[in-house]
Amino acid sequence: MPIIKSAKKRVDVTKRNTLRNKSDRSELKTEVKKFNAVIAAGNAEEAAKMLPATFAIIDANVTKNIIHKNRADDMKAKLSTKLVKLQAKAEPAKEVAKKSSAKKAASKKAE
Repeated sequence: MPIIKSAKKRVDVTKRNTLRNKSDRSELKTEVKKFNAVIAAGNAEEAAKMLPATFAIIDANVTKNIIHKNRADDMKAKLSTKLVKLQAKAEPAKEVAKKSSAKKAASKKAE
């Protein structure tokens, strides 16, 4: 237990900062989990909308020195990769649907 007055103040400041950092870290984890849930659900459009907001929270945590910038870059790269893979899966399905509808339209015109 600190005896000096300034050390007592530092203990109080440290407790306050620890709570704030814990809250910010929790917000970051929650946002990443939400993004991963959208990816797992296969919703590429929603994930694309969520990505900038998730990046903003990650960058805010770097600014506040809650996480290191290299960790943030790694997190953003992993999230971007997941989104790109999901979009790649979604694209062939759209192309197949367009081709089949184009074939149907062409067969209707031929009749």
